[in-house]
Amino acid sequence: MTHAPDPATDPDYNLAAPLDLDYYGVFADLPEADKRWWSTARRFGEGLEARMTQHWEKAEYPVDLLRQAGSLGLFTDGVDVSDLGIETLSPMAAGLVNMETSRIDGSLSTALAVQGGLALRTLALFGSAAQRQEHLAKLASCETLGAFALTEPTHGSDSVSLETTAELHGDEETGRYVLNGAKKWIGNGASGGITLTWARVLGGEHDGNVRCFLVPQETPGYRAQVIEHKASLRAIHQALIQYDNVELPATAVLPLSKTFKDAATVLFATRLGVAWSAVGHAAACVEAALTYAQQRRQFSKPIGAHQLVQERLAFMVSELTSMQLHAKQVTELDAAGRLSGPQASMAKLHNTRKARQIAQVARDMLGGNGILLSNKVARHMADIESAHTYEGTESVQSLIIGRDLTGFSAFA
Repeated sequence: MTHAPDPATDPDYNLAAPLDLDYYGVFADLPEADKRWWSTARRFGEGLEARMTQHWEKAEYPVDLLRQAGSLGLFTDGVDVSDLGIETLSPMAAGLVNMETSRIDGSLSTALAVQGGLALRTLALFGSAAQRQEHLAKLASCETLGAFALTEPTHGSDSVSLETTAELHGDEETGRYVLNGAKKWIGNGASGGITLTWARVLGGEHDGNVRCFLVPQETPGYRAQVIEHKASLRAIHQALIQYDNVELPATAVLPLSKTFKDAATVLFATRLGVAWSAVGHAAACVEAALTYAQQRRQFSKPIGAHQLVQERLAFMVSELTSMQLHAKQVTELDAAGRLSGPQASMAKLHNTRKARQIAQVARDMLGGNGILLSNKVARHMADIESAHTYEGTESVQSLIIGRDLTGFSAFA
């Protein structure tokens, strides 16, 4: 005997399962090693959907999950740390890990970008042998949390004009630096650990140049507070940092960091990560929308049987496929050493823009249920807004591409 459904009971929609939508088979011919890393990221994220929803809602930072991911080797982001006995991910594997982590949760993928893509990469590229020996393995495992401090309260897109200073007292070998200034939106900046701080040098051979300094967060004069009331990336803590006469030994400077171009080198590398992250966010939204369309019934049939819904699903999958193609192509260029800065900007611009559009359509398809955090689209929709902005806004990426196309710089 069948019973009519209780109209007062809300149906239980299961929208968390991955569907691995790959309409063109973009990822069908991946090397086995890259597939293995993707599977590792998938296993890490299994069962985390409900937990991350709670952390997101309560603005809690699950550092234990970071250390779990670090123990699996997921935070090296393609940086060569083989001299430490740690397996190096290929650029494709790093992208797939970023994509899968973003499909799970945007705060987790941002933590990956901060810890591996920014902090670990900066130290690996520009640190001394002693600095690398002391900190690199601990950053890779997340035993030590790392922050990358470039953006300032009044310098975001024009970070080249940063005002934080490092005044040299004495000589560059045995003297000391005194840091003053402020940084904002710094992931891990108030979570303990070390902060890789970019500052303008006053005095000495590098007077006026921007260099990077390794700052332990317990250093006197370093004050950081977690930024509250965020509507995006709520499950990672980002900080407003004040440097008030922070004294550092000469050995705190990363010796291979010489100018702002070195900071730009790091940002160039992480733009690919953002492009992959956008694919993960978009995939999560499409998966939720498609599964919902098969489960939700209106007008006596699943909404997926309605023409307008099928048109929207076709639109989202076509846009997702375009994003996958962009991400894979630029990553193959990167692996071959042929990727240019404007090409990385194009991938970031295209994919974050498309992710926003997909999230908007998916949210609308879910109707009122689309604003519930438990149905994941609203959370991804909010987090995409941050991905669209950090590592260079859409406007900045457009100007980089435009300069490459025309030969004229339109930056103010």
